Amino acid sequence: RLGLERADTAEKALTVIVDLLEKYGQGGNCMESHMVFTYHNSFLIADRKEAWVLETSGKYWAAEKVEGGVRNISNQLSITTKIDREHPELKEYAKSKGWWNGKKEFDFAATYSYVNTARMTTSRGRYCEGYNLLNKHKGFITSEIMMEILRDKESGINMEGGFMTTGSMVSVLPQQPNLPCIHYFTGTPDPAR
Repeated sequence: RLGLERADTAEKALTVIVDLLEKYGQGGNCMESHMVFTYHNSFLIADRKEAWVLETSGKYWAAEKVEGGVRNISNQLSITTKIDREHPELKEYAKSKGWWNGKKEFDFAATYSYVNTARMTTSRGRYCEGYNLLNKHKGFITSEIMMEILRDKESGINMEGGFMTTGSMVSVLPQQPNLPCIHYFTGTPDPAR
């Protein structure tokens, strides 16, 4: 929200977010119950001309400029070796922890998470399912198709149970500046309604 408030481009919003992350860190309970459950955040940041994926681990972060095609995020790190911007101490911190030897190619997701990145696109999970659904419609994605994807319960994208999806948003950002941007938000706790 602060990126939206303080920036007029996707890259400037990225800068706002990482500056705040480096200054204040992140954390806090992601549930309203008393159960302590925290996680690090990922962001899709887009304007009419460009898009970025930002993924974080504590105060450390990596950002990938989306050059084309489709891109998704979901409950795990997905930026691997294509890193266009990064925390200035990202690699040194990983070396100091023994997570990366400094010799092989640096892979953010493999280094900063416990998830085996080779399994991310083959295992049945929200990231994989989202990736598959987006690629199924690549080149023909409309707001209606995005809404259909975000309503999908079988894939786990629209979660039910202990962890529930409580809202979804679809934005249409035409590249032509004379056309308005359109934003759709769910009006109920369940995007399937």
